[in-house]
Amino acid sequence: MVFVSLLSIILLAVSPLEGIAGSQSNLPLRLARRHAKLEQSLHARDDIGDPRYKLEVFYRGESFLNDWDYFSDPDPTHGNVNYQTRENAVAKNLSYVQEDGTMVLAVDDFTDVPVGGKRDSIRISTKKRYNGGLFIADFWKMPHGCSVWPAYWSVGPDWPNGVTFTGEIDILEGVHEQPTNQYTLHSGPGCTLSLDGVEVASRLMHDQCASSNGDNRGCGFLDTDERSYGEPFNSVAGGVFAHLWNNEGIRMWHFPRGEIPADIEAQQPQPDLWGKPVAFWSSKTCDMSEHFYDHTLVLDTTICGDWAGPTYGNSGCTGTCAEAVANTEIFKCEYHSDSASARSNEKLT
Repeated sequence: MVFVSLLSIILLAVSPLEGIAGSQSNLPLRLARRHAKLEQSLHARDDIGDPRYKLEVFYRGESFLNDWDYFSDPDPTHGNVNYQTRENAVAKNLSYVQEDGTMVLAVDDFTDVPVGGKRDSIRISTKKRYNGGLFIADFWKMPHGCSVWPAYWSVGPDWPNGVTFTGEIDILEGVHEQPTNQYTLHSGPGCTLSLDGVEVASRLMHDQCASSNGDNRGCGFLDTDERSYGEPFNSVAGGVFAHLWNNEGIRMWHFPRGEIPADIEAQQPQPDLWGKPVAFWSSKTCDMSEHFYDHTLVLDTTICGDWAGPTYGNSGCTGTCAEAVANTEIFKCEYHSDSASARSNEKLT
């Protein structure tokens, strides 16, 4: 399993980082040619772009090996995974760069694991910390399936102990064969979701952002576009997730492949022209600088754990989550390089 490709900073950093997902060769030939011609024409122009944004960080290929930290402690979300060091990830071919420059982050799909055991997986985070900006991540493929819990997110220091104080921003996240993507904020007390009159292209799920008293739902939205998650996302060669984090709040967009704005393709973004966001949290009811700061971008795939475990019984999946961990075939389908890779990652300020 792998993710990503960011254009701006994200974890994928501009496109949320290039991380997992397939490769450009997975695109239909005509679509690939169309994108190549579009890219050539856009790079020849110098009149596109908002002068308020300039490229700060671009993550692509080897950058995911050198500019991200590989987390190898026990999974704080109690998943059935053994997160690997950089050295082990490379040695086991779970983290590698493809010939086209895309980065693959994979889950072990070749080792027999007992029921309830743990599979080797990858979790990486940027060495650089952020306190706002425009982040664009381009993913060509993403992991999904019974027991699988992939995520592209950002978080402050001392997570999870510090999550109450430094916040968590979830841009791409779901479990099992969830029909669409979920966008969520988790904060300390005093932060609630307000649209402040902004119209969004998704469904409001919960407006209380604070995690307390065993309630860690956070405040967020469920996308209405099936192409935002799982197999439908992969079937159109993925797409871009972008989020703008500033004093006005946090605003997110999702663009399926073939509908990515020309200014993003040209790496000269103009968010004011992107239309209705899929999610928005106004700073009027949540002080962004107080609840979210010093964040690193994170890409990971865990199995079962605190979310995918308890929801497994109602997911439509067969057997138990512990049994799914032992089913190597599940992970073969989701994690080979032809089903997960990433293109690039960058940060705009």
